[in-house]
Amino acid sequence: MNRIDDFVAEVGETRVQVAIAILYRENRFLMQLRDNVPNIVYPAHWGMFGGHLEPGETPEIAVRREVAEEIGYGLSMVQRFGCYVDEKVIRYVFHAPLKVELSDLTLMEGWDMQLLTREEIGQGKRYSDRAQQIQPLTEGSQRILLDFIEQAD
Repeated sequence: MNRIDDFVAEVGETRVQVAIAILYRENRFLMQLRDNVPNIVYPAHWGMFGGHLEPGETPEIAVRREVAEEIGYGLSMVQRFGCYVDEKVIRYVFHAPLKVELSDLTLMEGWDMQLLTREEIGQGKRYSDRAQQIQPLTEGSQRILLDFIEQAD
């Protein structure tokens, strides 16, 4: 997975394009435990909130829409972090502080959500009360968050 700073995909791009949000509060990072169903990518893995760009949608509009749809949170402001590209996916990554308590959010997509510590991100796993077991982070989410943490230090 390569990180690039260009947020403009080439015309005719065939890779899946997603916009994702790094949401942070008090040195912890909000993550979603994806549903445990076999027909989705990374079932039962911790990942960041976000999703596919709709036709004609910019990455910034997509990330705002996805976060609102998934947890009912309106992002007042987002900043670009980077663009991660691999052979299958282009990930447009944004970041913003989470200005509400976890209890103020409504999980509308996924199995669980939690604020993860830097240590848990480094370990690549986190216990979920709802799943009643330790679940792994997606490799992409872990890499992006570790890059973000390193840049913030």
